[in-house]
Amino acid sequence: MTARATNVLVTEDTLSVDLEDGRTIAVPIGWYPRLAHGTPTERDHYEISGAGYGIHWLELDEDIGVEGLLLGRKSTESPASFARWLDQRSSR
Repeated sequence: MTARATNVLVTEDTLSVDLEDGRTIAVPIGWYPRLAHGTPTERDHYEISGAGYGIHWLELDEDIGVEGLLLGRKSTESPASFARWLDQRSSR
């Protein structure tokens, strides 16, 4: 069973997730382009979801699972989908 997230910190270059078992996972923010393009305020506004097994950023429409982080999985969003998301952000 995967450990649950207890805290999240997103900096300009890193996504760090503290787990209930005492570990901290840190991955490059570039693995998740929506986080990389988010503002510091948007990055700070997250919700630990799925009983601790996921993290959700409402304003960025981003969901990341703890299991995927532990397995080293990067975002699988297609370039076309990401480009549409960027276009929608710039038209606000």
